Amino acid sequence: MTIPEITPREAVQRQRAGALLLDVREPYEHATGMAEGALALPVGEVMRRIGEIAPDRSREILAICAHGPRSLRVAAALLQLGYTNVASVAGGTARWIEEGLPVTKPGGDEDFYDRYSRHLRLPEVGEAGQRKLEQSRVVLLGAGGLGSPAGFYLAAAGVGTLVIADDDVVERSNLQRQILHTDDRIGVSKLDSAAHTLHALNPRVNIEGLPERVTSSNVEALLDGADVVLDGADNFPVRYLLNDACVKLGIPLVYGAVQRFQGQVSVFDAGRQRGVAPCYRCLFPQPPAAADAPNCSEAGVLGVLPGVLGLLQATEVIKLLLGIGEPLIGRVLMFDALAMRFHETRLAPDPECPVCAAGRAFPGYIDYTAFCAAN
Repeated sequence: MTIPEITPREAVQRQRAGALLLDVREPYEHATGMAEGALALPVGEVMRRIGEIAPDRSREILAICAHGPRSLRVAAALLQLGYTNVASVAGGTARWIEEGLPVTKPGGDEDFYDRYSRHLRLPEVGEAGQRKLEQSRVVLLGAGGLGSPAGFYLAAAGVGTLVIADDDVVERSNLQRQILHTDDRIGVSKLDSAAHTLHALNPRVNIEGLPERVTSSNVEALLDGADVVLDGADNFPVRYLLNDACVKLGIPLVYGAVQRFQGQVSVFDAGRQRGVAPCYRCLFPQPPAAADAPNCSEAGVLGVLPGVLGLLQATEVIKLLLGIGEPLIGRVLMFDALAMRFHETRLAPDPECPVCAAGRAFPGYIDYTAFCAAN
């Protein structure tokens, strides 16, 4: 069976002469533009609704999709149903737009549809998912090596509110890896520098800041209302504090750490999945000795390494916010930049974990600096 194909310009002429133009794409695809005057009827609904929409089977019907293949299939199905005057628009809506023919877009916020058009094309995201991202609140601990790439991509992705905690100022030695900052901002608060960069990238994103060191006394206020927390800390006391608070408050924590040429990422969600998902303490029941885990200023770090790990963290945050894919829960992903290899290790919840064991009450915050210094 040969299906007639016509150009978008021919479709416009026939539409003006009375032909019915059916846009058979899915609703999430309409955000990129829709042929003016077309009737939206997704492929899955064509067979069920076409009888009521076009009871006269001699009426000319033109099917259009994104690029052409789906509209050909719809046209073939309509012919089998007895419609006698059917055609497919070659090149679909993409060609229609390329040729400058009239289009309509969903009403209202044009910036939203233009800015996030590539997300809107993904069925796993679509408009509903993008709106969910805009309503989300993510806490970013640190605007440094991990927080910089993660912050860039979370802002670009359209996370509605980024809460950044950092009490430091920009130093020249930061610029080798902390890409939120620039040379002319040396001496400026990292919070102010990060907000300037992220607002320039996406003015839709709301940036809130805590210009203080995170402690037991302010951590819960910092995490209030957070959907996900991203750990970009550079010291063990804050990591343990953040873990314990997230377990207590039931907030997923996206962990990342880098050293020299290696890094690791995981997702800890023990607060919402007691006895099923592990926490940071299940990975490190005791902090390593200081000699075994020097920080970046002592041991150095390859400048691009935090970029790789920070982007992996941002990916996990977006997946958690959208509820898609398989998060790194119960898995630790390790990266070796020199070997260019990833390695994954399974991590089970510790049934004796003092913080996240099933049925165990929250033991309270401790002196995390003393805890880490004693081990």
